[in-house]
Amino acid sequence: MSSSRHDHTLPPARVEEVSDGVYAYIQPDGSWWINNTGFLAGRRGVISIDACSTERRTLAYREAIRSVTDRPVTTLVNTHHHGDHTFGNFAFPEATVVGHEQTRELILAEGIPDYRTMAWTEVDWGDLEARPPFLTYTEGVTVYSDDLRCEVRHLGVAAHTTNDSIVWIPERRLLFSGDLLFNGGTPFVLMGSVRGSLQVLDELEALGARTIVPGHGGVCGPGVIDRVRGYLRFVLETAERGREAGLSPLETARETDLGEYGELLDPERIVGNLHRAYAELGGLPPGEPIDVVTAVLEMIEFNGGRPLTCLA
Repeated sequence: MSSSRHDHTLPPARVEEVSDGVYAYIQPDGSWWINNTGFLAGRRGVISIDACSTERRTLAYREAIRSVTDRPVTTLVNTHHHGDHTFGNFAFPEATVVGHEQTRELILAEGIPDYRTMAWTEVDWGDLEARPPFLTYTEGVTVYSDDLRCEVRHLGVAAHTTNDSIVWIPERRLLFSGDLLFNGGTPFVLMGSVRGSLQVLDELEALGARTIVPGHGGVCGPGVIDRVRGYLRFVLETAERGREAGLSPLETARETDLGEYGELLDPERIVGNLHRAYAELGGLPPGEPIDVVTAVLEMIEFNGGRPLTCLA
């Protein structure tokens, strides 16, 4: 089984103006370590939402911003601590990096971790340097691009991770979801919670967003929420059946027909998601640490022993 669906060379990243002065930076194909970012171009400066995973990709993102505005990047908001969204923080030395308190804690604890080279095909990461948020919050903070209000919110429960934040622009009904939403890729909750993610999806749906920039995949509408919800319910139901049958997460994954979800990028994430679901069904609270290394190694085993495909 292939860990992704690559039948052609990846197209270049692109800038999409999703609302007046608000841009999404979309990096195809949205698979492992290939994330989306975005930025708001104001009269006095730029607010960036996330960075990229490698030095090369982040520098290309900076050039994309320059193609739109010559204003400096004054603020960089991290939606969570994962390296595809934060490794490139260092390439914005002029910016105040903003993130959840746990985002700062985890970046300080992990640095630039070795796990990025453990499981994936070879990547030119560049000369990375860990740079955690300088300004932190517990529930949220409001930032303004000129007069445009942008609400940075932690939704209060473990979902994709323990420290996920969204950027919600109510005047435009525009949502930057971070990795709470994947469009065309397999959702991933190994470091968060299946049930917590389902709760968060209800809260995202209640916002009434018209336009969503997901953490991975193309700009989309609110229909993506229900697609992610369907997958996570599938994971929970599959875990319940597997536990009742006395199977391990890997054994359950191997006996499961992914059906429509098998066409999503990186389908081997079913193994990691089942590890989290098993832990929750066994009584572990959302977001509590589990053996991530074992889960990742079993994703490789599910992938026929081959490293997971990463084209970052």
